Amino acid sequence: MPTVRDLLADARLRLIAAPFEPSRREAALLLGHVLGLSEAQVIARNEREVEPDAAARFAELLSRRLTGEPVSYLFGEREFYGRVFRVDRRVLIPRPETEHLVEEALKAPLPPDPWILDIGAGSGILAVTLALEIPGARAVTTDVSPGALAVAAGNARRLGAAGRVLPVGADLAGGLDLGRFDLVVSNPPYIDPAEAATLSPEVCNFEPHLALFAPGSTGEGDSILERLFAELRTLRSGVRLLLEIGFGQLDVARRHAESSGWIVLGVRADYAGIPRVMTVQRP
Repeated sequence: MPTVRDLLADARLRLIAAPFEPSRREAALLLGHVLGLSEAQVIARNEREVEPDAAARFAELLSRRLTGEPVSYLFGEREFYGRVFRVDRRVLIPRPETEHLVEEALKAPLPPDPWILDIGAGSGILAVTLALEIPGARAVTTDVSPGALAVAAGNARRLGAAGRVLPVGADLAGGLDLGRFDLVVSNPPYIDPAEAATLSPEVCNFEPHLALFAPGSTGEGDSILERLFAELRTLRSGVRLLLEIGFGQLDVARRHAESSGWIVLGVRADYAGIPRVMTVQRP
């Protein structure tokens, strides 16, 4: 039977040779997932023999990873704001920078037991997190993808927010009574379709294009942003909208916000110093 050392050595060589440059550390992560061990525990057991069934499962995961399939899809989960969310190819993989949107939302002045609208449910990370972090909060989360709504509903149930998160099939906020909401958050599609060729295969070949690309954009990926600012103008006075925006989109987002009568309260940069979360408010 092969040892842990044997399997890791071969896997690391294959990962290094992959054109999309995955980390060689992923070998231990994948093997640890199969064996039920942490990365450190795997490395500490170099001489352990691996049963054929486990070695075969590891080989399958490694083969899928070498095609570019993200580790989060291989494992079926991703951590976000201290909670583990189930993810699959129906939804985007949560990114660390989206936690900034949660942090800004938690600073917003809200009434007791607020109603929150999350536009673009995905895996439910924003709706579930805010419903659990804000006392008495309830969240409506919308998406045009039935698959995404199913994933979001499953995460809400599993994480204890089922009674406080309502997934709704809708295009943005279509059909909703906006007068009931005290806060709106969204991580909308903001990549121009023309940029698809510049994305890594991990993103472009596996994550849902519906959640990545803003259709009809003409170079700035701003078509959904423009619609959001326009369609949410009937929110009550003083209600805030928090949006995640893409690289280089600050000026165009500000322009659309101001042309729709929003007051721009601030912009938060991500860990790389890129403007990432815009906070606006109805006057």
